[in-house]
Formats: sequence, structure tokens, C-alpha cells
Amino acid sequence: MGTHDSFRDRITRRYTPIVAVVTYVIALLAWAAVIGRWLPMPGGQMGVKMHLSDPGAPETMALSNGVTGISLYLLMWGVMMVAMMYPSSVPLFRLYTETLEGTTVTGKATRVGAFIGTYALIWTFTGIVPLVVNALVPIASLTNAHGGLLLGGALLLLSGYQLSPYKHRCLRYCRSPLGFLLGHYRPGVRGAVRMSWQFSSFCIGCCWALFAFMVIVGTMNIVWMALIAVVLSLERTVAWGERLARGVGILAGIGGSVVIGISLV
Repeated sequence: MGTHDSFRDRITRRYTPIVAVVTYVIALLAWAAVIGRWLPMPGGQMGVKMHLSDPGAPETMALSNGVTGISLYLLMWGVMMVAMMYPSSVPLFRLYTETLEGTTVTGKATRVGAFIGTYALIWTFTGIVPLVVNALVPIASLTNAHGGLLLGGALLLLSGYQLSPYKHRCLRYCRSPLGFLLGHYRPGVRGAVRMSWQFSSFCIGCCWALFAFMVIVGTMNIVWMALIAVVLSLERTVAWGERLARGVGILAGIGGSVVIGISLV
């Protein structure tokens, strides 16, 4: 009990704005890179016929260019994840920084860098999943042939997960960074990496269905990307975030049923 009280005092004693400013700047630069198309994305001859915002287009283009295309796709995906996930993770990054009071500047920078860097790296590796899915089931071709059914199915999948207990179990960890740190804190750089890995797993469990839907409507579709980023940020940061998650699930279920019904008529 005394250890938890001491730990709580350390992370609530003072506010550390610098990590928040740095995180927001990184996220802003990531958004600029995505919107401005600063990142190289090889398309070969396929790039002439496909737009990056089309469903399955970035994945198809990446797979058609071998190791180089896959590497650049993962770079693009990682930057997108930073843009979408970093802003809502500021409370956790700030609280973790405050636990390092008394640490040297170099030591603090190393541990914070390891923490937020691991978070970005793990989210980058999740980009392997849409590549594997597209290698097995080409989304671009399926969209052209059965776009309505694919979209409706994605909405129903999103609905089912948004309303599931697994979603809300992970969401509670994402919404309570203080509770996470109290239960999972580990010292040192290795501890920072381990904590970041654990928190990332909860974040992935919370948000994967939203990103699966994003892949179906177009990984580089900026409008959907922005809307999904707003939804996941509100889910994790505002008092009514859990109700929003359920509301999104209900609306997705209704929308998916309607889309599939129209497609089958």
C-alpha cells in the first residue's frame, strides 16, 4: 500500500508539458507526411491504374514490388499509426515521464524515447496483417466484384467487436493510464520497453476492428482515416468514451445490415 501511495505521489506531483508538446509535434508531422504524400510508395505500372485511397490499393501495390514495396508500406503504415494513436496516448506518456523524477536528463530521455518508440514500432508491425490478408484475399479485386457485401461485412465485424466484452476490457486499460502504470510499472529502459509493449497490446485489442474497417474502405483514404482517428481518440479520452464505443457499434451494425440488404436485392 505504501509503495503504491509513494508511486502515485511521484506521478501526480507536477505536470510535465514537454513530452506532450513533443508527442503532438510528432503526430502533426506524421499527419503532414500522410496528407502531403511525402512518403515513397512504389506502384510500378499498377500505380497508373490505382489510387492510394482505393480499397486494397496500397497493399496490392506493396505486394507487387516485393521486399522494397513491403518495407515502404510498413513505413507508411507506421507513420499513419503515429498520426492516429499518439495524440490520445499523451496522458500515458506524460504520466510515465513524471515517474522518472530524479532521473538524469539523459536517463529520462532514453527511457521516454524507448517507451514511445516501442509503442510506434509495435503499431508499425501490425501493418503485416493487412498485407497478409491481401495476399490471401485481394481486397481490390473483391471490392470491384462484391464491394457492397465486403463493406457490409466489415461494418458487421466492427459492430460485433465494438459491442463485445473484449473491446471494453481493453478500452478500460486505454482509458486509465494511471491504473495501467500502477499495475505494470517496471524500472529502467528494459522496463520502459516492456510496459510499452504491454500497453500497445491493450491498444491493439481496443482498436483493431476500427483499423480493419479502415483497410476495407481504403488505407490511405484521408477522410476515413481522420474520422476513425477522432473516434478512437474520443473513446480513450472523454468521460463518455465507452458509450461512444457502443454507439459506434450499434450504428455500424445498422449500416452493415442496410448495405448488405441493398447489395442482395
